[in-house]
Amino acid sequence: MARIKYQEAAGLEVRRGRPPAGPKPAKADLVRLYVKEERSVRDVAATLGCSKDVVHRAMKQYAIEVRTSARRSILLKYRLTDLKAGVRGKGIRGYARELGIDEGTLRHHLKTRKGK
Repeated sequence: MARIKYQEAAGLEVRRGRPPAGPKPAKADLVRLYVKEERSVRDVAATLGCSKDVVHRAMKQYAIEVRTSARRSILLKYRLTDLKAGVRGKGIRGYARELGIDEGTLRHHLKTRKGK
């Protein structure tokens, strides 16, 4: 506390709170890196020399839509009848291996998509 009062009395700049997180990125840079080049927020922040929080705030201010981190299942592009036919022909383990997914993933997908 005494150090802060001394700095104020000496006319020095007193910084309180968190240090600055870097310069605010320009909209053109964000559009180029995040939207056109489809780079991640962390990668954009590292490239521009600021924190990812600054990038998120700037994107919100510039109304740039943030991509979702959730990935859709590749099984949704197949019809349920085609999946069932593949399982009947090759077995659940063989068909899952052919699709490049885990057997449990295929079982879960067939079970949950049954009623839809």
